[in-house]
Amino acid sequence: MKKLLLASTAVLMATACCTQQQEDIYGYLYCHMSGRGEWTAFAISRDGENWTDLKNGDEVYDTEKLSAIEGGARDAYITRAFDNKSYVMVTTDMCVRKSNHWFNYGIDLLKSDDLINWTSTTFDFRKGPEIFCDPESPDIYTDYSGVNRVWAPQIIWDANYEWANGEKGGYFIYYSLLHATEEPYDRIYYSYADKSFTKLTKPKVLVDWGYATIDADINFIEADGLYHMMIKKEGGKPGIFSSTAKNITGPYTPPTDDDYISFEGNKKCEGASAFRLANDTTWRVGYVEYSSRPIHYRICKADSRLQNFHDPVDIKGVEHPQHGSFMALTEAEYKRLEAWGLSK
Repeated sequence: MKKLLLASTAVLMATACCTQQQEDIYGYLYCHMSGRGEWTAFAISRDGENWTDLKNGDEVYDTEKLSAIEGGARDAYITRAFDNKSYVMVTTDMCVRKSNHWFNYGIDLLKSDDLINWTSTTFDFRKGPEIFCDPESPDIYTDYSGVNRVWAPQIIWDANYEWANGEKGGYFIYYSLLHATEEPYDRIYYSYADKSFTKLTKPKVLVDWGYATIDADINFIEADGLYHMMIKKEGGKPGIFSSTAKNITGPYTPPTDDDYISFEGNKKCEGASAFRLANDTTWRVGYVEYSSRPIHYRICKADSRLQNFHDPVDIKGVEHPQHGSFMALTEAEYKRLEAWGLSK
């Protein structure tokens, strides 16, 4: 029992620092790719159901400057920094409008002290081992220059990760990656970023089920003490499914066909992102239903174990929603964003 308690405490320490205390929650931020352009947009809400676009849905930072490979930003994921005093964001560095294809080559790691002013470090995976901070680690590819896709990165703080120099704590960043000449399909990989959010370790495989998987979203669930991953399967039975693991690095159980977003029928869905409302043990899950034109950004409900998805509705108040993420806000954060993003 003592060992179990210690293990549970360690897991909570690894995840709690990047969340907001329930009593401090005043509102919510929806940080997302704009549906009318490849930039990051913000919307805010007091109740997590009715939203207001900030800056009329325009970019919240200079995309051309901070997305150094292609000048476009997709799939924004935001969370609190490990110190709970600042913020970190990851995006897919990609601009289909310019390239006219669905390939890309890297990701952007952004940080801010106020949610308004951002800096960025770009990682172009084609450059190979030189961009990573752990030269002693094995390489996943013989020639990184052939990387075709680096998609939809997301973040969890892992207080238990230990660096080679003995320092503890790192950002667990996971994403899908494809090298078409060295692997047959997209797989989910992970790296660790340091506290400065400017250094990244070499990729390691997180999920390989024998077919393409993208758009993973991982959350630690107190109700069962497991990491729950929602993931888009592009092989087998396609759709958004869930999987679990005892450790953040896996192994993750193969998804079961009775636990997925089935109420959309044959419509295609991707980009799942889960969040909880204040004083509520259940979950909300945002996702993109992209078969329809225009596409629909939907939010459904799930139980306390992030299972049994139900009751989907279109997001309200956001004019051009797309793949993104959610973060709880304090009153000070909410009002700062409101004053900045709604001023005339």
